[in-house]
Amino acid sequence: MELKTYAENTWCPGCGNFGILKAFEEAVKELSAEIPLENFVIASGIGCHGKIVDYLNLNSFYSIHGRALSNLQGMKLINNRLVCVGFVGDGDIYAEGISHLIFAAKRNADITAVVHDNRAYSLTTGQFTPTSPSHFKGKSTPEGPPEEPMNPIALMLSAGATFVARGFAGDVPHLKWLLKEAIKHKGFSFIDVLQPCVSFFNTFSFYRKHCYKLEEEGHDFTDFERAMEKAREWDYNREDEEVRIPIGIFYKTEKLTYEERV
Repeated sequence: MELKTYAENTWCPGCGNFGILKAFEEAVKELSAEIPLENFVIASGIGCHGKIVDYLNLNSFYSIHGRALSNLQGMKLINNRLVCVGFVGDGDIYAEGISHLIFAAKRNADITAVVHDNRAYSLTTGQFTPTSPSHFKGKSTPEGPPEEPMNPIALMLSAGATFVARGFAGDVPHLKWLLKEAIKHKGFSFIDVLQPCVSFFNTFSFYRKHCYKLEEEGHDFTDFERAMEKAREWDYNREDEEVRIPIGIFYKTEKLTYEERV
């Protein structure tokens, strides 16, 4: 099965986006035994991540900045057979698209949101985003952003998302598993993927050293309060030696979807 297209890949060599692309390709191939390829539809926002729709031979849609999830919600309402996956960036969805993200979670729309979280506006050469640490020195903020970074995991738990996870682009097998679980989940699935930008914020070595898998420590993803504790374990401003960054499924539950209610 070939999912690649004729489009030339223009991501920087070593970009964390390659890990997300590979993990999703493998996830789709494994899921294709139960989900016809023609039922998949992917959408992206604006940013380096957005090019992923050019590189996958699946039904796809380029949205404007921050609007990928609202487009997918419309598609899912029209055709419930569709498996809708949105690829969005941290600047794209946590800034311009934040209201669409919150309401997709609140409604429990039956779509999947995959955030390419490199913590920088890399397509425009390295400005800070809502998840950039206060010490991030970008072109627009040479002394660092004058604000604290947001915690997207805690935000999605608070907003009512029924599947909340974090992955790492440098661990393709684990990310593939998360993608499969998110796509199979009935309801709003959210994965914040730590996706290092080798050009403007290369965090590969930091994540490799400090990430650990929740499932290996027996985390109960049905426990909301415990999920919130784990969400707050890593302060996005901290990059010291004591940092522990949980990846995996923080929380999962079943509720009526927006489509079922409508």
